[in-house]
Amino acid sequence: MEFEVSLRKKINDFTLDIKWQLDNVMAVLFGLSGAGKSMTLQLIAGLMKPDNGQIMLNKTVYFDSLTGINLPPQKRHLGYVFQTLALFPHMTVLQNIVYGAPNLQKKEKMNIANEMMDKFKLNGLKDRYPDQISGGQKQRVAFARALIRQPQALMLDEPFSALDRPLRLEMRRFLIDVRDKFNIPILFVTHDFEEAASISEKIIVYEHGKIAQIGSPIDVKNNPANQYVSELLS
Repeated sequence: MEFEVSLRKKINDFTLDIKWQLDNVMAVLFGLSGAGKSMTLQLIAGLMKPDNGQIMLNKTVYFDSLTGINLPPQKRHLGYVFQTLALFPHMTVLQNIVYGAPNLQKKEKMNIANEMMDKFKLNGLKDRYPDQISGGQKQRVAFARALIRQPQALMLDEPFSALDRPLRLEMRRFLIDVRDKFNIPILFVTHDFEEAASISEKIIVYEHGKIAQIGSPIDVKNNPANQYVSELLS
């Protein structure tokens, strides 16, 4: 499975101009806040439109400025977990999960939702509301909702940033388990190198809307491409 992204987007004084290609790996978009990491996810998901470029996943073109292709978000086979998790407070755990699969028949939705409840250790919580469950449980609900539609890739925008350290460590282990179970490319945004190095197979370092370096965590740590990357790791 290949993920190919070539994008340019200008907003006010900021210009994102990036190009990278990944296979079926857990990849981290790493860099300072405002470097363009979250914008990249939004462009890939179809929540923003690039000025020009191309987005292709597993030979399916999601966006191509030359041919005019621009698939709507619901037709892009992607799971997305936002930094805020974006769970609906008026919906139960089960209803939140089911919401992630709008195009399935009701019976199929429920069957898959129950499978997700089991996979993410949420049994016994289906009738509870988000304010009645723990932070870690909320994370698992958000993941289950993103994955119920069986996406071809999963995108995570700093989903663990609001958690305390013990829970962050637990969720990192959980994410590695998700990767093993679902075997799809994962894009994870963070500005924490320890977190990036602990979970990723590939790190894409962002520098003011550009790509400063792409490599394994060991490569990036031992051979920073420039002073900017070196200072990021210090």
